[in-house]
Amino acid sequence: MSVPDTKKTPLHEVHEGLGATVTEFAGYRMPLRYGSETAEHQAVRTSAGLFDLSHMGEIFVTGPQAGAALDYSLIGHLSALAVGRARYTMICDADGGVLDDLIVYRLAAETYLIVANAANAATVRSELTARAEKFDGATVDDRSDAYALVAVQGPKAQGILGKLTDAALGDLKYYAILPGAVSGVDALIARTGYTGEDGFELFVSAGDAVATWAALTEAGGDDLRPCGLSSRDTLRLEAGMPLYGNELTAETTPFDAGLGRTVKFDKGDFVGRAALAAIADKAPERTLVGLVARGRRVPRHGYDIVGSDGTPCGVVTSGAPSPTLGKPIAMGYIHAGHTEDTDLAVDIRGKHEPVDKVALPFYRRTP
Repeated sequence: MSVPDTKKTPLHEVHEGLGATVTEFAGYRMPLRYGSETAEHQAVRTSAGLFDLSHMGEIFVTGPQAGAALDYSLIGHLSALAVGRARYTMICDADGGVLDDLIVYRLAAETYLIVANAANAATVRSELTARAEKFDGATVDDRSDAYALVAVQGPKAQGILGKLTDAALGDLKYYAILPGAVSGVDALIARTGYTGEDGFELFVSAGDAVATWAALTEAGGDDLRPCGLSSRDTLRLEAGMPLYGNELTAETTPFDAGLGRTVKFDKGDFVGRAALAAIADKAPERTLVGLVARGRRVPRHGYDIVGSDGTPCGVVTSGAPSPTLGKPIAMGYIHAGHTEDTDLAVDIRGKHEPVDKVALPFYRRTP
């Protein structure tokens, strides 16, 4: 499949050698699938999947005022984050709109790693740089090209990775990170992911990506399957995890997405504080909900959600067949006044297909 002349991850030739279907995504050539996307999805739910996430942005903020700079730049209270822990947060504009959702890792007292979505990495870098100018003791450094990011996700992930490292994986909590060697390669090992399963994300130097992938492949054997973007999307959708550009946009606030808990007003001033404080105690104008189709047709991004009166009352933000549920599922925003409507449908090419509104997530793993 031909794609535009975009960037390649350090694992591009590996993907081609595995016969992956390659597509352009966020300026990179990325594997969409290697064969059956359903089989890849099910592998993560039942054993383990291996993902190349090297398109993501890795931006470091360092210095004695790094925590203060991030407190001002982001909606979370990052200076309170313990060393070795991670936090999900967002960077908003002055109007409270989401510019990107992020994971921030505190690697040392004065060192933070911010992982940004690939499509937004340049924006995040630019905004962090501009906002950090208020703090003499904070430096922003984009090291995205120096890193590769490989994820092992699924119930057998710890057993597979444990064959290659002496790091105390069993003691590593969810949303925590530690340095360690993986098959002799220096890595940052994080217990994070975007699939709804237990798993690990490994930050290694770009030059070590191929060796790390090969070592994991050998250690995993038949229990580990390479996975592409398609299965990653259905996995995160089942887990009710938002995708920037779908559930989150610059026109969306954290409160719209049901993520108001991530906004920490008690830390002091931050970009977007006034706008977010003005809506914090108000009923949202729209609510993000889960939808399960009663039929076989799939609600897709941009389709209208229709109320009991037959008129549009919202819009689908993400939708796909769910391999785990065996039914089409979707997330979407419903306007205030229709959130209690139990007779909903999605307009699919002119036909109103009935759906059931359900609580998110659709899938939650058994601990």
